[in-house]
Amino acid sequence: MNDSASRRVRVRAPELVGKGGWLNTGDQQYTLADLRGRIVILDFWTFCCINCLHVLDELRELEERHRDTVVVVGVHSPKFVHEAEHQAVVDAVERYGVEHPVLDDPELATWKQYAVRAWPTLVVIDPEGYVVAQHAGEGHVHAIERLVEELEAEHEAKGTLRRGDGPYVAPEPEPTVLRFPGKALLLPSGNFLVSDTTRHQLVELAEDGESVVRRIGTGERGFTDGSADRASFNEPQGLALLDDGSVVVADTVNHALRRLDLASGAVTTLAGTGRQWMQGAPTSGPAREVALSSPWDVALFGGKVWIAMAGVHQLWTYDPEAGTVQVAAGTTNEGLVDGPGAEAWFAQPSGLAATAERLWLADSETSALRWVDLDGAVHTAVGTGLFDFGHRDGEAGQALLQHPLGVTALPDGSVAVADTYNHALRRYDPATGEVTTLATDLREPSDAVLVGDDIVVVESARHRLTRLRLPEEAVRVEAVAHRTQRAATEVAPGRLRLDVIFQAPAGQKLDTRYGPSTRLLVSATPPELLLKGEGADSDLSRELELDPAVTEGVLHVSAMAASCDDDPANEYPACHVHQQDWGVPVRLVEGATDRLPLVLAGLDEGEAR
Repeated sequence: MNDSASRRVRVRAPELVGKGGWLNTGDQQYTLADLRGRIVILDFWTFCCINCLHVLDELRELEERHRDTVVVVGVHSPKFVHEAEHQAVVDAVERYGVEHPVLDDPELATWKQYAVRAWPTLVVIDPEGYVVAQHAGEGHVHAIERLVEELEAEHEAKGTLRRGDGPYVAPEPEPTVLRFPGKALLLPSGNFLVSDTTRHQLVELAEDGESVVRRIGTGERGFTDGSADRASFNEPQGLALLDDGSVVVADTVNHALRRLDLASGAVTTLAGTGRQWMQGAPTSGPAREVALSSPWDVALFGGKVWIAMAGVHQLWTYDPEAGTVQVAAGTTNEGLVDGPGAEAWFAQPSGLAATAERLWLADSETSALRWVDLDGAVHTAVGTGLFDFGHRDGEAGQALLQHPLGVTALPDGSVAVADTYNHALRRYDPATGEVTTLATDLREPSDAVLVGDDIVVVESARHRLTRLRLPEEAVRVEAVAHRTQRAATEVAPGRLRLDVIFQAPAGQKLDTRYGPSTRLLVSATPPELLLKGEGADSDLSRELELDPAVTEGVLHVSAMAASCDDDPANEYPACHVHQQDWGVPVRLVEGATDRLPLVLAGLDEGEAR
């Protein structure tokens, strides 16, 4: 047995249980015993979470290279109420091209058994059924692949590795014109351009919103410029018309902006490198040389293309004249904080709409409608934070949305919101400060465009555009309010030890060439919860002090660690950034634990048994 194998902590893996059952297995139900002999990677995810979508993409190559030894199992663990619906999980698995078995766990049973605290979390189980590693957040796949190679060698030698086909069974494709379309744009011709996201294409539809005029893109995942039949996209989303008559496309999973010449159908790349922006990378410069992160929507505002950069909770701008990009607002911290752009916090901004004086945005993870003024300051119209959501009309301060993805400016100065997880179209009127419901029974609406007196909604999960007359009277709905259903962690009031667990992958060490290689940022909702320990520092452990008078709240913890290959002979070692944000609901209880461990990478040996 090699050195790292003999040092490895092993914990017996709990059973996989989920009330929703298994998807992508041809209706076969599985237990861990059925997977014995294979290396199992559990991916705890929820489909609203952009970091979870990043990890799905990171895993694709590993799955392909080790398909005869590794079984990835997605454990779907919902945050929003809508995500606990079985059909919504079925839709999401197809929408995002998930090509491995998925366990639908609407009651978070398996999440609790594995003591998971964050989306996404990856857990590695060896062929004998023991947990050997846990990683929270993004950027860990290189480390997991190294571990997989070690486990393959170790268990091949022991005779405990079983090779062969995995349990994945592809579902039958559905012959619809569109497949989970994302965004739409009304063209000067009166036709519609739609991002046909799951099919990796743009589709031009006639004025009826149904007849296909042409398709742009091969329909296969890719990042290729060229003519309409040769160009390729990767889950494209937002669309905006530029002053020169061309269209800018948010090519989300390629982390790029593309340009479509409407006359010729030719596609070129405007911004992005094709790689995902990570902490420490440049945040401004020549557009083709700066990495982006899951651009989800685009809008022309103040002469620049504003980008809803969902992957890093920011707004960026692209300057068509100068050919440059830069950050316009947001710190990369996830949450709801207003103020000057440089100080504001967002949470997965996913929809944009510009008027002469305001840039409206749907901030999906905070279930909020927000706006940017001409001075670049950020304001919130509807929404209170990461954990409150629902369907409630009335005065904006107490109104609720649920994970909205789109926003549309209306002629009277109000805005329509594609309230995605409420299956509704909502309206906010700045003149009255009221929120109303325009339409219900829309299946996961993700965008809408105005056409005369009508509004045409992208019904993403019904794979179609739906035309509605803008009603004079709003529809009345029964008010419901929800909070994120994760159980709060009970901690003692007063002193609390926060430990972020990070073990550099085998063959790597912390990268200290340019100063500290770790960063920890801590804050709280409400802020009064933290008497001591708020702010940023390089140490991954910190002594917090919690105010006993504040009985419950949320600790927001953001951690980053950089590691590099540990080979003195290599002048240019490969380096990797590991990062994760946690929102940990806590309840203060006398006599409860005074330590909060959060695993970034490795296992918490204080908990292992």
